[in-house]
Amino acid sequence: MQFLLIVIISLVALGIVAAIFSAGDKDDPIVQKEGDCASCTSRTECKLADLKDEVRKKKEEKCHETTLLLLILISCTLFIGCSTKKNTPQSRFWQSFTARYNTYFNGSQAFIEGSIEKENGNRDNCTELIPLYTVSNKQSRSLGSGQFDRAIEKSQKAIKLHSIKKRPEWDKGRRKTAKDIEWLSRREYNPFLWRAWLLMGKSQFQKGEFEEAAATFAYMARLYQTQPAILGIARAWLAKSYTEMDWLYEAEDIITKQRRDSMDYRAVKDWDYTMADYYLHSQRYEEAADYLRKVIRHERRRKQKAREWFLMGQLQTILGNTEKAYDAYRHVIRLNPPYELEFNARIAQTEVMPASSASQKIKKLKRMAASDNNKEYLDQVYYAIGNTYLAQQDTLQAIEAYEKGCTQSVRNGIEKGVLLLTLGNVYWQKEQFADAQRCYGQAIGLLDKDRKDYEQLSERSKVLDELVPFTSAIELQDSLQRLSYMSEEQRNAIIDRLIAELIQKEKEEKRAQEEAEAEDYIQRASAQGGGEMLPQPSRPITTTTTTNQGAWYFYNPQAVSQGKQQFQRLWGKRDNQDNWQRANLTVVANPELSEATKDPEIPEGSEAPGASETPEGSGTQTPIANDSTTNDPHQRAHYLAQIPFTEEQRAASDVIIKDGLLHAGIIFKDKLDNLTLSKKHLLRLTTQYADYEHNDEALYHLYLLYSRQGLHEEAANCVTLLQQQFPESQWTTLLSDPHFAENQRFGVHIEDSLYAATYEAFKANRHDEVSANTNLSAERFPLGQHRPKFLFIEGLSQLNEGDANSCEQHMKEVVEQYPQSEVTELAGMILRGIQQGRQLHGGKFDIGDIWSRRSIAKSAADSAHIDTLSIERDIKHVFLLAYQPDSVNQNQLLYEMAKHNFSNYLVRNFEIVTDQDANGLCRMIISGFLNYDEARQYARQLHAATGPLAELMSHCRSLIVSEQNLPLLGTSFSYADYELFYEKRLAPIKISKQPLLEEPETIIQEQETDEEEQQNDDPLFNETQQQNSGYIEFDDDFWR
Repeated sequence: MQFLLIVIISLVALGIVAAIFSAGDKDDPIVQKEGDCASCTSRTECKLADLKDEVRKKKEEKCHETTLLLLILISCTLFIGCSTKKNTPQSRFWQSFTARYNTYFNGSQAFIEGSIEKENGNRDNCTELIPLYTVSNKQSRSLGSGQFDRAIEKSQKAIKLHSIKKRPEWDKGRRKTAKDIEWLSRREYNPFLWRAWLLMGKSQFQKGEFEEAAATFAYMARLYQTQPAILGIARAWLAKSYTEMDWLYEAEDIITKQRRDSMDYRAVKDWDYTMADYYLHSQRYEEAADYLRKVIRHERRRKQKAREWFLMGQLQTILGNTEKAYDAYRHVIRLNPPYELEFNARIAQTEVMPASSASQKIKKLKRMAASDNNKEYLDQVYYAIGNTYLAQQDTLQAIEAYEKGCTQSVRNGIEKGVLLLTLGNVYWQKEQFADAQRCYGQAIGLLDKDRKDYEQLSERSKVLDELVPFTSAIELQDSLQRLSYMSEEQRNAIIDRLIAELIQKEKEEKRAQEEAEAEDYIQRASAQGGGEMLPQPSRPITTTTTTNQGAWYFYNPQAVSQGKQQFQRLWGKRDNQDNWQRANLTVVANPELSEATKDPEIPEGSEAPGASETPEGSGTQTPIANDSTTNDPHQRAHYLAQIPFTEEQRAASDVIIKDGLLHAGIIFKDKLDNLTLSKKHLLRLTTQYADYEHNDEALYHLYLLYSRQGLHEEAANCVTLLQQQFPESQWTTLLSDPHFAENQRFGVHIEDSLYAATYEAFKANRHDEVSANTNLSAERFPLGQHRPKFLFIEGLSQLNEGDANSCEQHMKEVVEQYPQSEVTELAGMILRGIQQGRQLHGGKFDIGDIWSRRSIAKSAADSAHIDTLSIERDIKHVFLLAYQPDSVNQNQLLYEMAKHNFSNYLVRNFEIVTDQDANGLCRMIISGFLNYDEARQYARQLHAATGPLAELMSHCRSLIVSEQNLPLLGTSFSYADYELFYEKRLAPIKISKQPLLEEPETIIQEQETDEEEQQNDDPLFNETQQQNSGYIEFDDDFWR
């Protein structure tokens, strides 16, 4: 009412001003010139008229001034009365009105446009359980991010400009009701501003910034904790954000709290979505299906409703309700969704049809394969056909369907990856490892690393990459030797069949390429709008064309596959490790080794090592560079040249078979746990090739294999054969050791204890004890994990006794025999110093005294130039946790620290970075503190923590360091130096008692520089423009 009264008074005042302006003496004469008046009869009357005119002008000027003052007074009254510093009905109305129709409106429109862009651009992987929200798809997460950023910006601006924190004035004589108490206990009095908070959180959620969204909703829940409807909505979105991050424990805690409170009816929709999403992530599919039905009833967007029905069908399939699943997929088709989703629904319908109608399913799928609309989805069609055959236990037909789907696939996407993975699993079960390797190798580049079975796929692929070269070599050499013993007629018949198959395959590939070129030609011609036809390509296309011309190389599976093939042609099979191209992997240069292992120069146009199908060193073929027949796979001579006819060629072939049998047998036993195949290969090696020089290793692995199977008599026979045939072998020594059984059970712990005692003896200068323990290590644990450390410590011990040559020999042994050990780098540094002419001398060396090390040594000459530590408090600081490698589970510590920060500091974003300093210490740096006081308050609360975090921190050293001092830590000053500095100069300082970390960081808003820019944000100034730009009415629950 007061606001309306002010408006009425203002209008009355403006009316009075208008009346004053219009007032005037209309009967006064108009004086044009002196002596030239229309109504004057004398000069005296003219002067009197001039005088009246001057008086009238002065009155008008005074009236102007009065009017201006009145307008300024009214404006000031309105401004002060509607300011955010006052909490009155008119200020609440005005701030709510301007927040709604200015910044919030533009933000909501940006949110809708971003959400529509995300929904239209989303591509679901229908071979797996699709998510409820499209933002859960990583490939779709970045869609619409620009619009969501604008929505976040507008929300922050609305909160900054229109928030009313001041409590309203209250008549102390008036009695307070429960409603009045709730009103006075609020922390935000702008009745509209909660929508801006909600819009900001939802925008962060749709951007995939779930941590920021959770922080926003958590703060919103605290801000509106007295208003049940807003609190319920904020909690629903908070639980949803936790769920998307897979923080299911935290989400369940929010759900439990909400169940204890009564739920406002206005928050029911949001909670139905939240519960459905939570149960999906918890894999509680029956409860998820119940809430998903409610979600579908709430949903008003046709495309999203179709996705939800498809998800319902997937859930019912998992639950075994095939009829309900079929009905759900039928709902998808009825909604007329995009064709890709409709196609997947029809495919899914065939999968839930009864098993008795398998032939009907296959006929339906084959009709789909024949349709021109499904050319891009043939991999999925044949995948479904193969699954149908596999369910009928017809493995051959299933493999044929899968292989056909692979060859006819044109997308090279996730669907093809799933098809290859399934086909690889079938080959794996049939022990056809070469085909399984081919499938796994292609699938691993097409599937997402977040899949549950990706780790198994990666591990199998790595093992098969190691195994298949040996099994393929065995199979090839066996086949070639069998051909060598056949009659010429039989041999030529087999070779002719291979040539015929090759010709047929080439014809099919050529026909497929011609069809692809014709289709490409038609597409290019239609792109010209039906105009002049384009010329046919004059030569075949040799490189694979892709639809992702602008995509990054590693996002293009075809380009990656071609790159792998080209790499293997140049370099052969190489392990994925650092310095893969180096023959000498040690830290010390070895000219003899480099010269001995240097690859010979490969002439241009010839294949590099590893490119040939026949393993290196086979000796089974002598290709002639100028003989075109031996290089042409369409000629018999090409195959005959590979067959070992002479005794020398067969002996070379046997060498390949022996090596393959040994390595394949070990891989089958140790990495595939396939004892049957391991036994088959190792027994063939020891029986068929008894003269093989490495049969001692084969017998050792047979002993381990028999021991695992409980065949102790056979295991004892292996030990006997080793003692008889290989008495000097290391494996014979190892198995003949009376402590062998004890070492197998407790050897790791015994060796650890022995090394710890040896290290303590070294620090105490008990050199005889060090030497004795090192010799004992060589006898008991020649292949032990700590063997290089024993050698390293004994070398240093002998150096302290004055034997520099023996120390150098021990360092060389460590570097050459144990290049991956953690002490190898130190040994290499010592050897490099010797090579540079430095002299070795003894001294105390303590590996554990790492906290006193610095990478820049102080000296009297440069001590004046070394940087000093700063005691400045009002600069940015960090909290640092330092720990030795392998002393702390770094991933677990990172998780606990992130959880602590997120749980205790909802309005602050602390960045956590891990690195390693020059001395090898691992460090976890938490940044984001504006001064020393904030970092000190953070440290106090962190040290008060209990549970797993406290246990992990007990193995770390914690420091508070300014960003200015951080580069000096570990370089100019050791950690021990800094701790002394901190205790002396910083620890005694008293810090602020205010909770500095509980207030949100200030939102920086750029100052408006032009009034026109404000008008562009205000719909009241561009109403006509909105009417012509596709105005979309925003609804609060539009994107739930």
